[in-house]
Amino acid sequence: MIEEIHIRDLGVITDAVLPLGPGLSILSGETGAGKTMVVTALGMLLGRRTDAGAVRTGAEKALAEAVVTVASDHRAVALVEDAGGDVDRDADAAPQTATLQLSRTVAAGGRSRAHVGGRSAPVARLGELGETLVAVHGQSDQLRLTSAAAQRHALDTYATVHAADDFPQLLAAYRQTLEDYQEVSSQLTEIRDKVRERALEAQSLQMALEEIDTVDPQPGEDTELDAESQKLTHLEALRSAATTAQAALNGGDLDPDAPSAVVLIAAAQQALDQESDADPELEDLAKRVRELAVLVNDVSADLSGYASGLDEDGPARLAQVESRRAALRSLTRTYGADITEVLEFADTARTRLGTLVEDPQREEELAARRGELATELEAQSLALTDKRLAAAAELSEVVRAELAALAMPNAALVVSVTPTENFGRHGRDRVEFLLRPHAEATPRPLDKGASGGELSRLMLALEVVLAAVDPVPTFVFDEVDSGVGGKAAVEIGRRLKMLAQHVQVLVVTHLPQVAAFADQHILVSKSSDSTVSDVRVLDRDERVVELARMLAGHEDSQAARDHARELLDAAVV
Repeated sequence: MIEEIHIRDLGVITDAVLPLGPGLSILSGETGAGKTMVVTALGMLLGRRTDAGAVRTGAEKALAEAVVTVASDHRAVALVEDAGGDVDRDADAAPQTATLQLSRTVAAGGRSRAHVGGRSAPVARLGELGETLVAVHGQSDQLRLTSAAAQRHALDTYATVHAADDFPQLLAAYRQTLEDYQEVSSQLTEIRDKVRERALEAQSLQMALEEIDTVDPQPGEDTELDAESQKLTHLEALRSAATTAQAALNGGDLDPDAPSAVVLIAAAQQALDQESDADPELEDLAKRVRELAVLVNDVSADLSGYASGLDEDGPARLAQVESRRAALRSLTRTYGADITEVLEFADTARTRLGTLVEDPQREEELAARRGELATELEAQSLALTDKRLAAAAELSEVVRAELAALAMPNAALVVSVTPTENFGRHGRDRVEFLLRPHAEATPRPLDKGASGGELSRLMLALEVVLAAVDPVPTFVFDEVDSGVGGKAAVEIGRRLKMLAQHVQVLVVTHLPQVAAFADQHILVSKSSDSTVSDVRVLDRDERVVELARMLAGHEDSQAARDHARELLDAAVV
């Protein structure tokens, strides 16, 4: 619910804080006092277009701020967090709650800015939040239950609670059948209508697999051949290096007079062995030289074996390697970055090729399955229609009784449920709420079949009926009592009070019979020169005075005050 609204420099309001509580809050005041500016401020916070002319004369900009508390799992919380805004969570509350900060400014020059959770956001995000937080019903502004989707959702929710508690299960089963039907239809369409495309794809895959199979690449082969090519390209240099090193270690034909490492190490070993007994330290060095002699001999032998093992037919082998590498490169240019990817492509292509081969039996199976699902879908959609028709009749009757109490005794809500040819996610029904102002009238859509006051009362009747099953946190009614009085006004107040048992309700009214039912009465008053308005919450004595003014236009009248007290005492639900 809305905890508080702060308004600054909007219309005749310079700076006002409007504290709101749960239940029914009534907003009253003389004509021109600025009550409409409170509704305008709410409109700003709901992301609606706001005329820069609403900015108070002489001010740079108008400001509207609100503090809103919702359940921690409410959709508005996710919308604020998605916008990067901060959410104040109260984990100790039961149930857990979250507090949201919303604000909007409109400059005198027309520029508008919005903030959500302390973070700048598009004005459209306020609109998204508003749809989840507030339902506004005014003389020319009926935002809720006027769209086909909202009306269908309201009927389905009413059906679930009052007419068919198995409705959600029926709808879920229908949606699963629809999903299966669409999947089978897609597969069948692909088989029947894309024969040429499938044939071309199969031919392309077959040619690719033949090319790959002809080369017959092996896992890791490209890496191995790269290494072998590198070795064969430097064959003579490798042989020369190995021969030179072997000669330096063990002597050879390169320089017969040069002492080899083996000979020199042997001399060093002999010199040390002769005196090593005299000193343990020298003995340790002699041991290391002996190990060096063994190592040099081993390395010399390995170098000799390496040199002799180099392929004498290197150029011929190199030609073979390069030819194979070229064949592999032709594959990697087309089918993958390396041979591993080429082999993966081949595996995927073989699997896909198997699905592209025409299978008459598969087509028959899919056609039969689609027929079965179509029959099942038809039966399930008819079951949904029956449930909706039953719920529509009951909802219409309940709303008719509410309308009769709201001074519209001959009016009726007609809930039309019409099956269509198309199967959609919610069934095949088109749901429409229509208003029949009197028995002889033709039912018309809600936004075309009534005056502003009648439509507001119809919406009130609907909201009272739907409040327990399909509520939003806050409802705003702007002059819902237009054109009524007496007993009808009392009934309007009573039903607003009933609605407020489930949600927060804010009502702008001129009728004392309605205001008497308030849990909180807020007065908008203007200064003597009508340039500035003030907003404040009234205590009981102040309410008596305000109700007396609303009753007789003379708040000092004792009779009017006595009548006001009677209204307050009688305002029970």
